[in-house]
Amino acid sequence: MRHAQAIVFEAPRQLSVRTLELKPLEPGDVEIEVRFSGISTGTERLLWDGTMPAFPGMGYPLVPGYETVGRIVRADDSPELKPGDHVFVPGSYSFQGVRNLFGGAGSRLIAPQDRVVRLAPELGPRGVLLALAATCYHAISLGGLREPLIAPDLIVGHGVMGRLLARITLALGMPAPTVWETQPVRQSGASGYRVMHPDEDTRKDYRAIYDVSGDSALLNRLIARLAAGGEVVLAGFYKDDLSFAFAPAFMREAQIRIAAQWKKPDLQAVTALVQTGALSLDALITHTQRPATAREAYEVAFGDPQCLKMMIDWQA
Repeated sequence: MRHAQAIVFEAPRQLSVRTLELKPLEPGDVEIEVRFSGISTGTERLLWDGTMPAFPGMGYPLVPGYETVGRIVRADDSPELKPGDHVFVPGSYSFQGVRNLFGGAGSRLIAPQDRVVRLAPELGPRGVLLALAATCYHAISLGGLREPLIAPDLIVGHGVMGRLLARITLALGMPAPTVWETQPVRQSGASGYRVMHPDEDTRKDYRAIYDVSGDSALLNRLIARLAAGGEVVLAGFYKDDLSFAFAPAFMREAQIRIAAQWKKPDLQAVTALVQTGALSLDALITHTQRPATAREAYEVAFGDPQCLKMMIDWQA
């Protein structure tokens, strides 16, 4: 019987770091020694404060996290992966006695080999950003099903996801988007695109507006900025119901699309963009904590606008 440390949400806003039993290694599984995991300010925020809508597997206590980078220490029957390989792990069902939603915030994980993606070792901690990058790529490409690509010409929000959307748009060779951001502390850091306060923008002919703010009250304002036949893509995660006035949307023949969870081809696509140098993940991880100060890490991640991405360092 093997054990590992894990961050556990015991209940909303109640956190502990516990030693938990690991599930047995089954055929097709690999065992990963975790080096870094990221904190998501979207779904994990809702798990943290107890506002997550009804969701399969929802309940407490739970182990959060789906942005994990580590090193394989056991891969008994894998034809492709071997001990020593550096990998990205999008969550796991490693831990006994708790819910694994999403099960990535632990010192050691057990995961199916077909869920992990091999990484170049030099990518290091920046690999925790790949889940968000894959989410952005999926929003643009619909998992490879959308041709031609309709990339954003307006992005709402210049947090880590808004920055990744803008960088991926440029990496795909599309025109530079405009980005809206209301918080002055987040208006800097752009490269190759423009960031402005929405009150400074007079355009009303945007073809594709991608909202990553998570603000359910913005929809009418965004529809008013669309060109005829334009599209609003809801790429954030929203805890409140969304509604919109029909007449303005009707006049523009507006489209509203929800970007769902990324798929493995999206993860592979952004990994390739990173490893070829087309997509940079630099200057996005702004804060790092250790498991012993996990509560502080979550409070900073969700409450400090200067924190773009908080990372947990699991290395001894």
